[in-house]
Amino acid sequence: MAGFNSKKVRHVPSRMCVGCRQVLPKRSLIRIVRSPEGVFVDPTGKMNGRGAYLHDDLSCWEKGLKGPLSGALRTELTEEDRQRMKDFAATLRPASMSDEAKA
Repeated sequence: MAGFNSKKVRHVPSRMCVGCRQVLPKRSLIRIVRSPEGVFVDPTGKMNGRGAYLHDDLSCWEKGLKGPLSGALRTELTEEDRQRMKDFAATLRPASMSDEAKA
């Protein structure tokens, strides 16, 4: 059959960044999870609990911590949770030049 593509197209899961609301492949975002012990960054993406996603961009974390993150996780962030998220965000880069060029 002419034009028939025998290669299978892999499904790439996508998620929305709660900071900027941009939809991207799941692997390019950082998962934050709400568990009974609190809210944590999930580097493996496999922890049990309700998850939300943010870019590895400081501005998205700042926006997310203002409210969208707690809404997505359906919980109020405790001061300890908030400090844990701020500590992680401090290790991130500011908005990259390529991100600014897209806007």
